[in-house]
Amino acid sequence: MAERKPITSWLTDMDGVLIHEGTPIPGADAFIKRLRDSGLPFLVLTNNSIYTARDLHARLNRMGLDVPVENIWTSALATAQFLDDQRPGGTAYVIGEAGLTTALHDIGYVLTDHDPDYVVLGETRTYSFEALTKAIRLINAGARFICTNPDETGPSAEGPLPATGSVAALITKATGKDPYFAGKPNPLMMRTGLNAIGAHSETSAMIGDRMDTDVLAGLEAGMQTFLVLTGLTTVADIDRYPFGPSHVVESIADLVSLVDLPDQADQPTAGDRG
Repeated sequence: MAERKPITSWLTDMDGVLIHEGTPIPGADAFIKRLRDSGLPFLVLTNNSIYTARDLHARLNRMGLDVPVENIWTSALATAQFLDDQRPGGTAYVIGEAGLTTALHDIGYVLTDHDPDYVVLGETRTYSFEALTKAIRLINAGARFICTNPDETGPSAEGPLPATGSVAALITKATGKDPYFAGKPNPLMMRTGLNAIGAHSETSAMIGDRMDTDVLAGLEAGMQTFLVLTGLTTVADIDRYPFGPSHVVESIADLVSLVDLPDQADQPTAGDRG
């Protein structure tokens, strides 16, 4: 196995890595502080498209995690970046909340239900029959179908909630059209995030709690990957996949020492899966 380069930038998932059901995971505060002290580029990633980066900054800050707005990258922001690259100044019919609508407004998109270029589906807690019917008819009329992320369920204290992927499947069944997913595991989300912080994949690492999104996205983007066991994945789950993470750790607390501080000459690098 080729020797890995030192890690000089970090991407980390949010839910299941830094927080769980509104509570910080032990070690998350130390990890974020270490990142900020190091001056290394970093991003906190989430497939959740409900909230704006400013909303998430405030939410994390209330939990004692001081993550600047510019260090938060959501699937809504990745979707907006994709659409801006594909068709600048376009139009979209949107099913989603402020995180998505704000991101599209910020790139100059017009939100409309009259002959839009795109139907854009994000996460919301108020999916309505009328909105889904409108989306289906617009896609059948020629609008391109874009989704923020493929997650089929989301976490809650009461149990799983239906998420964007499940609703997208309903629309696909009705239209025969598959969506383009901009969020994880699409490596596009990683690459646009890396570009935003001026980082390179060969010296970056992705930390996540899901094999099917976090690890896969990091792997396909050419990054080192760390799987933490504080979220959805157990050790027994890993062998179900035809790929593996670079390294497996119990929690984010185990990674604090891997963040290179300015006065450290050498930084340890991730070894094989362990």
